[in-house]
Amino acid sequence: MSGAEKGAALSRAWQNFLTKESSPGILLFAAALLAMGVANSPLAPVYRAFLDIPIVLSVGAFVIDKPLLLWVNDGLMAVFFFLVGLELKRELIEGELSDMRQALLPVAAAVGGIAVPSMIYAAINSGDDLAHRGWAIPAATDIAFALGVLALLGDRVPRGLKVFLLTVAIVDDIGAIIIIALFYSATPSAVTLYVAGAAMLALIIMNRAGMMRIAPYILVGLVLWAAVLKSGVHATIAGVLLALTIPLRSSGGKPSPSRQLEHDLHGSVTFAVLPLFAFANAGVSFAGMALSDLAHPITAGIALGLFIGKQAGIMAVSGALIAAGWARLPQGATWGSFYGVAVLTGIGFTMSLFIGSLAFKSELAVVLPVDERVGILLGSAVSAIVGYLILRAVIRPQAGLR
Repeated sequence: MSGAEKGAALSRAWQNFLTKESSPGILLFAAALLAMGVANSPLAPVYRAFLDIPIVLSVGAFVIDKPLLLWVNDGLMAVFFFLVGLELKRELIEGELSDMRQALLPVAAAVGGIAVPSMIYAAINSGDDLAHRGWAIPAATDIAFALGVLALLGDRVPRGLKVFLLTVAIVDDIGAIIIIALFYSATPSAVTLYVAGAAMLALIIMNRAGMMRIAPYILVGLVLWAAVLKSGVHATIAGVLLALTIPLRSSGGKPSPSRQLEHDLHGSVTFAVLPLFAFANAGVSFAGMALSDLAHPITAGIALGLFIGKQAGIMAVSGALIAAGWARLPQGATWGSFYGVAVLTGIGFTMSLFIGSLAFKSELAVVLPVDERVGILLGSAVSAIVGYLILRAVIRPQAGLR
């Protein structure tokens, strides 16, 4: 085979990988493994130095001076939340969340899946004020990872289950956004909040005036992001607020700005932003770690919250609604397959890592007795493996599929 043929074959293989539903989850898993491998190798100092590279943005007297890690967490993750906001707006106006009769089961289930893990963590870490800061870590579900695991089962998975899992994950993201804004943001600065408010007002006026060009929204959105970042409220909130002002509907047969941005950003967020975030945040060092660390209240609270709490909250709320006749199982689902999907919601991963980075900031990490990321990786991995095995066992291949 010639060099050109090999290049063409590799290109086709890469294109095939990109089109598979399971690819985002596989890529996230690979990024996390790479980070852990590097963090526990002779390259560990290089890895830490890479994340500590200072990056300074200065415009006159306005300065943002952060290490690369925080640019990833505050900047690139704002792009991720911007995409989440676009998807959320579409779901609220035209999708599953637009009809409360259809949305009742996944929305209520998601609330149970946020509350129960948080209560499990809080109960295990009661009396420890520092550890208690992490109560929201097991409340999140990683959309890309969970749907990626589900996609490994192929066409045998009923569409109703996929829609249920996607809706639960979206509502989880809404919950995470609210939690971050209320509990993991610093005391806001009045001046920068005024600037953020003015930027938000400008965005709303542009929307109401029928502005369909994307560039003005992005320019004002950058001002909004910088103001929110400096205000003390976490900068990712700016991504959601900007997304909600982007027009979803347009005339003349052209795609709306919201749909165009969602289409354009999906690939880069899925295959670049989230893997980079996973690589930057999953580099857990196992040096000096003992098995007893797995039983530490922080580790146990996160792992049990993800694996036990998520499924317990979702199954309890869903079972009560269905028993009362207010909801029914997703189309094509059985109780066994429904339970398998409930277990998959325990894959917190990127969202849990993100909330963990806010709960236990660098200035607090020096006094933490364990690395909270161990509990996140453990709970997410067990949820992914057990959920997949349950679904593989209870969902039969459709006729003609092997």
